[in-house]
Amino acid sequence: MALKGISVLELAGLAPGPYCGMVLADFGARVVRVDRLGSRGDVSFLARGKRSLAVDLKRPQGAAVLRRLCARTDVLLEPFRHGVLSKIGRSGENPYPPLNLLADFGGGGLMCTLGILMALFERTRSGKGQVIDASMVEGTAYLSSFLWESQQLGMWEQPRGQNLLDGGAPFYTTYKTADGGFMAVGALEPQFYKLLIKGLGLKSDELPHQMSMSDWPEMKKRFADVFAKKTKAEWCQIFDGTDACVTPVLTFEEAAHHDHNKERGSFITEEEHGVSPRPAPLLSDTPATPSSKRNPFVGEHTEEILREFGFSQVEINQLTSDKIIESNKPRANL
Repeated sequence: MALKGISVLELAGLAPGPYCGMVLADFGARVVRVDRLGSRGDVSFLARGKRSLAVDLKRPQGAAVLRRLCARTDVLLEPFRHGVLSKIGRSGENPYPPLNLLADFGGGGLMCTLGILMALFERTRSGKGQVIDASMVEGTAYLSSFLWESQQLGMWEQPRGQNLLDGGAPFYTTYKTADGGFMAVGALEPQFYKLLIKGLGLKSDELPHQMSMSDWPEMKKRFADVFAKKTKAEWCQIFDGTDACVTPVLTFEEAAHHDHNKERGSFITEEEHGVSPRPAPLLSDTPATPSSKRNPFVGEHTEEILREFGFSQVEINQLTSDKIIESNKPRANL
């Protein structure tokens, strides 16, 4: 396989890291998952093709083990939580992410990029190229591996919009604020949920159990009433610096000027292109340098390119005359 001989250390974490590790394992990499102690017997999702090593990384000896492993490993996956989630909503309704991100860009474009990179890497050993068959349908299904594998837990048995992760849970959805903004809530784990309740000014002993699904509709109404009493800025002030997993739903402009993104340099501003996300991921030695030039006109570089590939001017003129090619050089604005 394309990644045969590549070794990967994956520090156990939430979905993105395990999914990435599974993809690498699926294509031949030797992936070792470094799990926490105390989870013996648990079955990890998205762990296909991996081996598990349980180490206490909080102790010096455990950290020393990890360092020795890293010295002989090609890739280390370390799961950090990054930044702020922005969502674009529809007028009058709570925000939903633009769903073309899933098939067009995730299952299609990103999967195709992944295939290309693996093929290029494999070529360094075999000297041969290969065809990358990137289907958006199959790529989206592959991205959805967690959904398929978690069906056995009953996570998707309720009608759409009434399950744990699709807006049914009062602690995993979005709420409208007093000024018409929105806050996104993702307090799944009990310790995060406890901080959510505290920030809302509610008392746990006066609420149903967090996982009482029959009480979720009423709890959502109660949470919505509370969120509607303060502005987005006020809720940000309450939850900033906490682990309650409550964040503002940002507009394009707010996302570009958010303190976290400004500190990271996550967006670039250029005269021709305006504000755009910086290419990701950020490579330490060979980071991407996006072009600052305007987008080309159709046919702007036709002749230039053909000459570079050895076409004579006579051939270019003939192709133009035969309407095989077209040049569209910009005219000067005088």
